[in-house]
Amino acid sequence: MAVGGSVIDFSSTLLAFAAGTLGGVMNALAGGGTFATLPALIALGLPSNVANATSNVALLPGAGASALEYRDELAPVGGMSIKTLAVITFAGGLAGSVLLAVTPTRAFDLIIPWLLLFAFAVMVFGKSASDWLHARVTIGRPTLIAAQSLLGIYGGYFGGGVGLITTAVYGLLAGAHPRSLFAIRTLMLAVANLAAAFVFIATGLVRWWACLPMLAGAIIGGWLGARVGKKLPHGLVRAWTLIVTGVTTLVFFVRAYG
Repeated sequence: MAVGGSVIDFSSTLLAFAAGTLGGVMNALAGGGTFATLPALIALGLPSNVANATSNVALLPGAGASALEYRDELAPVGGMSIKTLAVITFAGGLAGSVLLAVTPTRAFDLIIPWLLLFAFAVMVFGKSASDWLHARVTIGRPTLIAAQSLLGIYGGYFGGGVGLITTAVYGLLAGAHPRSLFAIRTLMLAVANLAAAFVFIATGLVRWWACLPMLAGAIIGGWLGARVGKKLPHGLVRAWTLIVTGVTTLVFFVRAYG
């Protein structure tokens, strides 16, 4: 059976499920789950903006499962309460998802590689840049509010690597260690995805035949990733995510400009 240029069969369902599982694990460990789900959905024949919206909704329950597993580790960031950060993120997620809904597919094809490259650069240089700047500059609450708003918008519009970017931003603005940010980062990812899901579903951008098996995989992956994430050393998680992010970024540049 063909839908939107894709054949719905067991192999398609299995690919969506496997990509969702991997994406859920990655989001729970270090962020970047979109780097697993987006290429899979595009391989199944979905346009890039539709694939991104479908990926967002599919990863939402997994992010929620991870946030639930980490709930005992939640703590304010930079003196800002979890509730305040969540409200800012939700508003930003709504704005970003509306922006995606009005972005033409071809334009999004050309934008994606640069968003991926940005996420990759943040992961590679974020810690050293954070340490350098934090030793020289004191950044206050208004800057953290502005940064959280931008994180919400980015999460709603694309979301690729937003967990990595959030970790770097919190380290820069609040001096927090990456491992201490698993809980709050995962919760903010879930909040941004939730806001975007309302818009994507309402505008018909979600392809449920691919979303549902991916969603099931993401729930399992999110739970497993959170369980494993409490035991894995940060260096191992970083190395794995760096490899996946780098390869995916290269593939999308070749796809858009090759």
